[in-house]
Amino acid sequence: MEIPDKDSSGPRPRVEFEMRYPRAVSYYLSDTQIALMTAYPPHGHISGRRLESGRGPRKEIAMKIQVTGATGTVGSEVVKALLQRGAEVRALTRKQPEPVKSSDAVEITWGDLSDPVSVTQAMVGVDKLFLLIGNVADEFTQALTAYGLAKKAGLKHVTYLSVYQADRFLDVPHFAAKHAVEEAIREGGVPYTILRPGYFMQNDRRLKPLLTGPGVYPVPLGNQGIAVVDVRDIAEAAAISLTEEGHAGKTYDLVSSEMLSGPGAAAIWSRLLGKDVKYAGHGDFDAFEAQLRKTGNPSWLAYDLRVMFQGYVERGFSHTESQTARFAALLGREPGKYSSYAEELTKQWTS
Repeated sequence: MEIPDKDSSGPRPRVEFEMRYPRAVSYYLSDTQIALMTAYPPHGHISGRRLESGRGPRKEIAMKIQVTGATGTVGSEVVKALLQRGAEVRALTRKQPEPVKSSDAVEITWGDLSDPVSVTQAMVGVDKLFLLIGNVADEFTQALTAYGLAKKAGLKHVTYLSVYQADRFLDVPHFAAKHAVEEAIREGGVPYTILRPGYFMQNDRRLKPLLTGPGVYPVPLGNQGIAVVDVRDIAEAAAISLTEEGHAGKTYDLVSSEMLSGPGAAAIWSRLLGKDVKYAGHGDFDAFEAQLRKTGNPSWLAYDLRVMFQGYVERGFSHTESQTARFAALLGREPGKYSSYAEELTKQWTS
């Protein structure tokens, strides 16, 4: 679960305007942006329309895949993982950034998931969909709208990003919404894959001021340990589900073998930073909710996150070895660990 956060040289950008209301804008990423997205080498060798990899030949993947939330923490990694597999990517974004230099790697389409007209236009020519809805108050409506339009457009597959144990935390608004969307997708008739990730390791990169300054780990994770996941592993799983056969009708729990507790996180950061980092505790969720509002979170989101973390503490959010093993089998390797990610962050912060 995620906690909410130009290149002027060369030829003129390719821009397509649809003059009906609302306007759909399509353009392409710059070579610099593509270089960032493809910073890691492909997992296999692309030859013609077949991709050979260490896991054996894959089926043809010359298709266009739309990614919602493509500029966010998970979506941007999904775009990168799909490009590594030779897929054509259309990135859907609510923002309309400045036009950029032409490139054929990623097509950017403007659209608002709360506006069915713009989403319908954005789906023209798309084969499959990675459906991610961020932390918004109307998450359920946006997700069902996007799914319904994908079905109407005849898309071949939808991979939906849900949340781990969505069915156990129905008092948490965004968990309940995702669980309801899961059920609608299972009954909807379009081939699907549902991904259920744990708490995002990347949420903690925002903690640099507190960790390197006063030495406080503030996230109320509790003492038992919760399921976590590296968003790059989420992206890898999504790309696999969209470019390989055998994943239709499957639901995958995306969890690392290493669970994370508040005291455990503080110990990791104390070791890596060479200073005393203390866990702030989890004894006052009223104060936690108030602090979330004070720091600029919408009131509805502050409540949502408060109920989520309180649920983690009171009911647990752990995983089993079999769940991690199944995730590892999907990836073809062991999922990343929080301790390793923390080491990466430490190097970035101290370089």
